[in-house]
Amino acid sequence: MVTYTARMDDVFKALADPTRRTLLDELFRADGQTLTALEQRLPMTRFGVMKHLRVLEDAGLVVSRKRGREKLHYLNSVPIRLVHDRWVSKYAEPWVANLSDLKHKLEDNTMEKVFEIYIKTTPERLWEAITDPAQRARYTFGVGVKSDWSPGSAYEGVPEGASMPIVAGENLEVDPPNRLVQSFNALWSDDVRAEGTSRVTWEIEQVDDSCRLTVIHDQLRDGAHGELYGGWPMILSGLKTLLETGETLTTPGSLRYAGAGASGWGE
Repeated sequence: MVTYTARMDDVFKALADPTRRTLLDELFRADGQTLTALEQRLPMTRFGVMKHLRVLEDAGLVVSRKRGREKLHYLNSVPIRLVHDRWVSKYAEPWVANLSDLKHKLEDNTMEKVFEIYIKTTPERLWEAITDPAQRARYTFGVGVKSDWSPGSAYEGVPEGASMPIVAGENLEVDPPNRLVQSFNALWSDDVRAEGTSRVTWEIEQVDDSCRLTVIHDQLRDGAHGELYGGWPMILSGLKTLLETGETLTTPGSLRYAGAGASGWGE
């Protein structure tokens, strides 16, 4: 609880500054920007922009990744989702989840979405929660993902009581408990099925008594349907809740496929 509270304090501190909010607005407008690109949009020195980005990174609101010689910065909506789950979701409708529907463009006209969260657990427990169907169903909208989890094997997610999967793919890399790379095919509607195959990478890194989990959803068509990636903040919030408290997240839409269900991984 102390770690969670301290992290939330960092989020509010980061959001209190108008310059940092402007940086987040810029990344919301176009995700995956370099320091040089962000510097050109603010009336301050490069060093000043770097300082503000560091505060945002420390709060988990921005995630940076190397691509060749460049360092790209991404807006991470998971901490905002956690604030929503604590105080807002009791009163709000599912449309609030649209806050996590972010856009950016990359050189090859594909999109990459990056989400990061810290969970107080071990890499082994986190890996088990990702690969165990019963645990997975408790935070992935009620859908348990089944596979033998060997490299090159298939996986599929079938809602309880259904006969057909709503998501399927191949396990491209399997390195427990550190890294899982999967192809991703959404099947729950004609709109998302038409988007074809994308890729999801789970990266687990132990940090003291916790784990940093980074989920990268890439090889998305530029302008791809938001349902493909919009649900990740809720999924990761549910995973954190499960491993740290043993409870199931019950915010609107979090158990969409538990029972009768409806449509929309990312609604």
